[in-house]
Amino acid sequence: MNLLYVLLIPLFLSSCRADPLGNFCKENTNISSGSQISINIDLLLAEVVSNINLTGYVATSSGMETDRVYGLAQCRGDVSRKDCSSCIKDAAKEIRRRCPNQADARIWYDYCFLRYTQDDFVGQVDTSIGIFYFNVENVSDPQRFNKELGDLMDNIRSEAVIPKNKGLGKGKTERSPFVTLYALVQCTWDLPQIDCAQCLAIAVGNFPNFCDNRKGCRVLYSSCYVRYELYPFYFPLDSNNGTSHGKTKVIIHH
Repeated sequence: MNLLYVLLIPLFLSSCRADPLGNFCKENTNISSGSQISINIDLLLAEVVSNINLTGYVATSSGMETDRVYGLAQCRGDVSRKDCSSCIKDAAKEIRRRCPNQADARIWYDYCFLRYTQDDFVGQVDTSIGIFYFNVENVSDPQRFNKELGDLMDNIRSEAVIPKNKGLGKGKTERSPFVTLYALVQCTWDLPQIDCAQCLAIAVGNFPNFCDNRKGCRVLYSSCYVRYELYPFYFPLDSNNGTSHGKTKVIIHH
């Protein structure tokens, strides 16, 4: 069964986001406070927070046999080490607050993503849970816009699957002397090239369903992230990029 939630919210852009974009707590994975699984989750999160600053990515596990927990944390590839570390610290704290009794939990921030579960998911594409943000305003020239967006997405998706780029692709297209289209895609580091390409294809393939002719869109899965806007959002950011933009948030649980 698909559950659809729609919420109109204001989205504020800043150098650091305090609030998560969304989270998921799997209901049928309940655990008791103080159980060995819960202890292993805390140990895993402590390890993630301690090691994320090294590369911006951590995939690890904690515990033995039936109590074992697997986890993954990753920051957006353009984010500084300082902001990355700060984001993961917030994520580790907030995910336990929001999902205190679940052994399968995920949380998305603008700068980072964190998840843990008792299933060994590392290296597998996961698009089972999706979060979609889209601008409430439409472009005035949809045919031209979609062509330029498609070309830009093709280019940066090709960059993302090159091993040295570690799943990250970003770029821009000048639509006029005053308007530029910016886009960024990223896969989690554990995915092979073909699986990264698959995840990004699924994400971009959802544009017509949720973001058709929109001025901006974000698709967030557990394995990849895709975003485009008509203003700069990835680093280096323009100094005047502090305005608010009306957005509609759509969360789909499969």
